[in-house]
Amino acid sequence: MTGVPLTKIPVSILDRANSRSGGTEAQALSATANRARRAEELGYHRFWVAEHHSVPGIAGSAPTVLMGIIAARTERIRVGSGGVMLPNHQPLVVAEQIATLQALFPGRIDLGVGRSVGFTPAVRQALRQDKDGADRFETDLAELLEFLTGEAAITTRPYDGGATPPFVLATGQGADIAARAGLAVVVGGPAYTGRMGMPTALARYRRNFRPSRWYPEPYVIVSANVAVAATAGQARELLLPEAWALAQSRTRGEFPPLEPVESVRWGQLTGRQQKLIDESLASSIYGSPEDVAEQLARLLDATGANEFMVTGNTFDPAALADSDARLAELMGLHSRSPA
Repeated sequence: MTGVPLTKIPVSILDRANSRSGGTEAQALSATANRARRAEELGYHRFWVAEHHSVPGIAGSAPTVLMGIIAARTERIRVGSGGVMLPNHQPLVVAEQIATLQALFPGRIDLGVGRSVGFTPAVRQALRQDKDGADRFETDLAELLEFLTGEAAITTRPYDGGATPPFVLATGQGADIAARAGLAVVVGGPAYTGRMGMPTALARYRRNFRPSRWYPEPYVIVSANVAVAATAGQARELLLPEAWALAQSRTRGEFPPLEPVESVRWGQLTGRQQKLIDESLASSIYGSPEDVAEQLARLLDATGANEFMVTGNTFDPAALADSDARLAELMGLHSRSPA
């Protein structure tokens, strides 16, 4: 038991810029920027964007570019990458992009980095990478941090001066690397705690953490798909379009644009696809505000999280906005001081 009330935990949003059936990718990017503006009004702490390449259902491929657009259209909310996939980029280029954003929007930029490489051989070839790229992550991360702090052989321009807090997306060895580097770690919530070795990895991260200029103590962000509605059934429907798209990607090899709930509900699903949808919903947090508050409290007790990251999307932007607003209300974001 952490003893920390939910209303004291910062809450952030990760938006992957999902495309929607019948819409354009430009509309998907605009919807992400609009959601960021609403998130700021609601009191969310950060707004994160991600990096996915050549995915038909996701328009978010260039996180630092999208971060600049969002930062320019908002005033206070912190804007971060969740994350830049470091194997796909030269550390100097990442440092220059982030330092440029930090110079333009001082005190508002966060850098989350991950170890993933392209999902398909064609994407990896286009990125001039291979599957072994993830093995270089710790070395590349150390180089990136040297550029950000001015400790490298050359000075990044503009000079960041270590102003940008780095985060590591913890997949596989990510938590151990974050501990050695003294960085914050981002882990998956219900799915993370449900695996036998993962709670042990989180405890090991805290035990082996080496303080850095950015973090004197371990800092854990726990992510989860979250949907809040008047009833559990309505909240479940919010999660269906993305759960369906994920099932399609795992059975047909392609993550498609989000479909309306009605199309998913009445569509023809194989047994394998239905099983994948059920698993996705089981690892999500959803329900009425009371239901979600209880589930988040359990997640907080299980992980000792310093911050929650809300992931997930749905076909109906109005329903998504309502869910974000309901979550902000139950977490007491309105009553907190501006970020």
